[in-house]
Amino acid sequence: MQLCVEYDASNKQLNVTLAPITIPKPKIPLLSINIDILQTIVDPMFVGFSSSTDAIIVSHYVLGWSFRVNGQAEELSLSQLPKLPPTGSKTEAGIFKIVFPVIGASLLLLFSIFLILYIVRRNKIKFSEVVEDWELEYGPYRFKYKDLYIATKGFHDKELLGIGGFGKVYKGILSTTKQEVAVKRVSHDSKQGVKEFIAEIVSIGKLQHRNIVTLLGYCRRKGELLLVYDFMPNGSLDKFLFHHQSTKKATLSWNKRFQIIKDIASALLYLHEEWDQIVVHRDVKSSNVILDKELNGRLGDFGLARLYDHGSHPKTTHVVGTFGYLAPENFWSGKAKPSVDVFAFGVFLLEVACGRRPIEPQASEECIVLMEWVILCLNKGTILETVDPKLGMNYEMEEMELVLKLGLICSQSIPTARPSMRQIVRYLEGEIPLPELPSLTSEGNIDVSIWCPYLGSRMSPPLSIADSLLSGER
Repeated sequence: MQLCVEYDASNKQLNVTLAPITIPKPKIPLLSINIDILQTIVDPMFVGFSSSTDAIIVSHYVLGWSFRVNGQAEELSLSQLPKLPPTGSKTEAGIFKIVFPVIGASLLLLFSIFLILYIVRRNKIKFSEVVEDWELEYGPYRFKYKDLYIATKGFHDKELLGIGGFGKVYKGILSTTKQEVAVKRVSHDSKQGVKEFIAEIVSIGKLQHRNIVTLLGYCRRKGELLLVYDFMPNGSLDKFLFHHQSTKKATLSWNKRFQIIKDIASALLYLHEEWDQIVVHRDVKSSNVILDKELNGRLGDFGLARLYDHGSHPKTTHVVGTFGYLAPENFWSGKAKPSVDVFAFGVFLLEVACGRRPIEPQASEECIVLMEWVILCLNKGTILETVDPKLGMNYEMEEMELVLKLGLICSQSIPTARPSMRQIVRYLEGEIPLPELPSLTSEGNIDVSIWCPYLGSRMSPPLSIADSLLSGER
């Protein structure tokens, strides 16, 4: 290469040209600037060359130069310039030492970038959610799937609290607030009224009652719905009522059971009459009654709940719930009215008092259906024989008879014959006396047909309910 640096003192202009040595000097300079360098020149001054180090081993050679003040510098003759010295093995080795590590580092960098992009894409798919525009207004009630995934340690089996008819429930700790939560994973068909369903979920999240498990929010991911609740350390009531020795659950005293009954009655009264809308739970049972630290009862799992305004009529829906707790009108009307919760609450009363499930397929013929067995014992005058044997004689006889008879009154097959939750609360508090049991036969016995028809006559439940029973309780 040939480099020319020229300064015109009269015009105060500095020009620099650069070109291969085999071609004439270019007419257009590479660099041109107006500058008065006379102010910086002193006498004497020296003209020389300098070079800089680099990341790799290089050599700099000045093959020839000429210099002149007040005139044109002499042109260099290409034929008179010395040859470049030969490149030694030391230089080549130095180049290899640098080039190969640089190439290797570049490949490693490309691989790292590819790996990062792959992980980001995989996590994006892994934590992908379903979010539509109409859900933006529910921001405070919507959880990120990633946060729930981290809270439950990837929905690890060690965090599993239980398995219900609709899915699994996991314990989690939110990383941001350190709050303990219970996360229920529910299969949900997004094509069936998901907008209305989410609206009801958010509305239920606004319920405020000491005997209701707070629904904190939800998350929607593909065909799955995740419901987030307050965590209750003592789990569900059914674990105490029907526990095996391996579960190490203590037997609940009658005083505690009676208080839990009143807790749930208070919660249902709030849902049916005292909140802004009528809320029908549609799945009242012992496994959906959750116990807090002090073993107070709280009604949870509002996945099947339906809401409608006071003074209006509920819409017809699919038959849902748990076999054994389903009011008979569910099968022909399909309307979610408070009376269906009253029926289930009646079965729940018998469940708590007797320590038995509504249906016991392995029991003797007369004891398979809990309600029918209680009626049979009532007709014999031995209703207290149905009391949970784990209680022994440690219970109040009047309270026990009240609960057993109220359970039968609530579970009559005619909806209008059932009391309201406000009346039930007053019965339990002793404010009003319990009415006589209805429909005595000519022999003076309770007529079983006044209760759920398919129980007294041993009729099979509708096919859809039977299928639900086989597939997981609901």
